[in-house]
Amino acid sequence: MAQKKDARPIVWMIVFLVVAIIVYSLLLVRAAIRLIEAGGVVGIGLGVGVLILPLLGVWMIVQTLRSGIEHQRMAADVADLGRELDVDDLPRRPSGRIEPDAADALFAQVKQEWEADPTDWVSTYRIARAYDYAGDRGRARQMMKRASEQYREAKAAS
Repeated sequence: MAQKKDARPIVWMIVFLVVAIIVYSLLLVRAAIRLIEAGGVVGIGLGVGVLILPLLGVWMIVQTLRSGIEHQRMAADVADLGRELDVDDLPRRPSGRIEPDAADALFAQVKQEWEADPTDWVSTYRIARAYDYAGDRGRARQMMKRASEQYREAKAAS
């Protein structure tokens, strides 16, 4: 298994980006208030439009952080169960990505496991990871969303 990476640089980068977006949002709110105070149909319309942007930004930050935290919890639980996908020995390209043939073989193996029990959140998580390794990011996101729903249901049931 690969050595665990130090997460602190990533956490600090996330903190920096969240703070930067908050500062930017505050500047947008200030600009929106000035536009609304200026009056006129155009100023008020633009002010309301600009006021919506920080709200969307905050919503996106919250959703992204919630998903990321949930995915980290799922990854930790999968590791605790000893069911991580072992990709350490798979051949890789110079870029570090897994060779397509090896990723496809891994995907075929995990797909059989998932088809045996598509309601198991761990199998769904594993197939989402296999889709990602195979380069199908759209299906990987779709299956990870499904795995998250199954994970929450399993946690609520226990």
